[in-house]
Parts: sequence; C-alpha cells; structure tokens
Amino acid sequence: MTSFSQNVTRLVFDIAGRISPDLAGALAFRLFSHTPTKKPTTDKARQALADARSRMISASRTQLVISTGCVNAHHFRGSNRIHSAETVLVVHGWGSRSEYMIALIERIRDSGRNVVAIDLPGHGQSSGRSLTMANAVEAVDAAWREFGPFSAVVGHSFGGAVALNSARGTICGVTARTPGKLVLISAPNNIAEVFVQFAEWIGLPEAARSALYDRVHKVTGRPLSCFVGTRLLAAMRIPAMVIHAPDDKEVSWRAAEEFLAAGSHVRLERADGLGHRRILNAPEIASLVTEFIEARPVDPVQKAA
Repeated sequence: MTSFSQNVTRLVFDIAGRISPDLAGALAFRLFSHTPTKKPTTDKARQALADARSRMISASRTQLVISTGCVNAHHFRGSNRIHSAETVLVVHGWGSRSEYMIALIERIRDSGRNVVAIDLPGHGQSSGRSLTMANAVEAVDAAWREFGPFSAVVGHSFGGAVALNSARGTICGVTARTPGKLVLISAPNNIAEVFVQFAEWIGLPEAARSALYDRVHKVTGRPLSCFVGTRLLAAMRIPAMVIHAPDDKEVSWRAAEEFLAAGSHVRLERADGLGHRRILNAPEIASLVTEFIEARPVDPVQKAA
C-alpha cells in the first residue's frame, strides 16, 4: 500500500511530466540527489554517533575543496612502521557518515596502516544537501590528491559504488584513482536499476524518465548504462572482495552474485544474518577486511600531479 506522501509525490510528477517532461526529469533528479538530514533521527543512532565521536578524536581533520563545496576528511595515523607507508580510504554509504564506520576504521588502523575516512557531500561534516555519483567521485579524487595513493579502498553501500566508479574513472573530467585493492560491502551493482526503481516509485511518466536519465548523462558525462559494477570490475584486474548479507533488505544479495561474475580476481564473502548496517560493526567482517588487505603486497597507481 502506498503512503499519502508517495501518492502526493506521484500526482505532482504525473502532472509535471505531462506539462514539461524535461522539467519533471530535472526535478526528479534533484529529489533523487537530495540527501537526508545529517542529524541522527533515532535514539540508537544518536547513541552510536556519540560513542563514535569519542573514538574519532585521534584523527586529524582536513577540509577538501570540490566543485560543489567542501568535503570533510578524517586522517588516522597507523602506529606500525612496517605498514606506515600504506593508506586505506574508507567511504560510507547514503545517509551515513564516517563515524558509523569507526569499528572498521579502528581495525584497519590497528594493523598499522593509515586510514582516511571521508564524509561524502551532503553528509556528516561535509557541506551541501546533494549527493551524486559525480561529486562523490570528486570527493575521492580530492582525498587521493591530498593523502594518496591508497593501497586499498573500502566502501559500504553507495560508498562501494563510488569506490568502484572512482577506480575505473567513469566520471568525465575526473582522473581514475585505482587502488591496489577494493573492498565492496553491501554495495549495489547496477545504478541504472536504482534509477528505474526510483522512477517507478514516484510514478514518473515515460518521457520524463528519459529526461531523468539524460540528466545523469549531463552531470557525469556518461550514459546511465555505463554505471554497472560488474562491467567496471571486469575491466580492472585488481583484487576485489565483495562482502554481502543474504538478508540485506536494502541491497539485494543478487548484486553480490553479479559482482562475482566479473572474474576470478573477485572474491565473495557471505555475511549471514548481518543485514545492511549491522555488518559494519561485526568483528568478523573487520577481520575479513584486514586480512584481505594484508594478504599480499599491493602496488597502487601512483599519485597523480
């Protein structure tokens, strides 16, 4: 059963789509890109953020400039000299922030590696209220120029898609930033499907859907069909680990199976019973990630000027 707000949204876009498909498509893209409130909305989230903040004190903070504003970066320094030259980038998902990745960050840092965690545009302590694949990849590029090269990039949910698109260089005008390894946790595979589902949810008329998809092309420089993770992974031979829970209600397990089809350089790990968010705080997942990063020497693409 649809909610009252969804019914109203559908009515608005149905009318707008009939009057001006281009305008409706532009409004739909704006709605799609609008980020949720940065403030935690539940007691559990508020407590998690408060607990994490006391553990983030050891990190230095840097504001990185991109075309749409400023991106906040947390830099944690590892203590082990053996791995002190290695830096791992951690990227959170939609509606999240670096603090919610703290358990994973600490485990990687405790292995001796430096860790950089960025708040994506419109999230955490970064500016704005809009997030697109384009400005997200810009944020990774800015972090790479400031702290890179990265021996590994770890992304959760939308952050996994961002990590993958950054590594492949799918955004026109932004340099490909290919790490030594990729870790994709609960990540979606086909961004085009996400847009189709969104268009269906708001009841966007067919002509307006084309305008929405064209807006993606305008912002990224690529058609929506380019943003399929399996193809991007298949075109890169860097080691990649996909971690996903079959009971994930936000990103289907099918996405993980599709990633695996990219080639023998992709490894899939099941995270049974850990859903979409609990997976970030599970010690066994942090161990998997750290062991994968440590498995063998990596040779990240060198820092570009």
